[in-house]
Amino acid sequence: MEKHRIFTTSFASVYPHYITKAEKKGRTKEELDTIIFWLTGYNQQQLQHIIDNRTDFETFFEEAPQLNPNVSKITGVICGWRVEEMEDKLMQKIRYLDKLVDELAKGKTMEKILRS
Repeated sequence: MEKHRIFTTSFASVYPHYITKAEKKGRTKEELDTIIFWLTGYNQQQLQHIIDNRTDFETFFEEAPQLNPNVSKITGVICGWRVEEMEDKLMQKIRYLDKLVDELAKGKTMEKILRS
């Protein structure tokens, strides 16, 4: 079975779109990075390395230090799919990130986004 195109897309090519989406709604790159760190366990230096090396999404999630144990609290619909019901675990992780970025852009508080 052929891999979905997003799996082989570099994180660095999508990251600027996440930043733009957040900033258009008055949010910051720092808030976006906080969400990424919360979800994946990466830190700023590791994230910069991923961007510099143009790491693909598959590797980005495979090598994530630790997926946050509260990801099961991320629910809802993204791109027409319920994230909690996705069978492909890699696609589910990508959609978790999409959902969190959407929540940031929609003005949710960081406390709610980070499921605190």
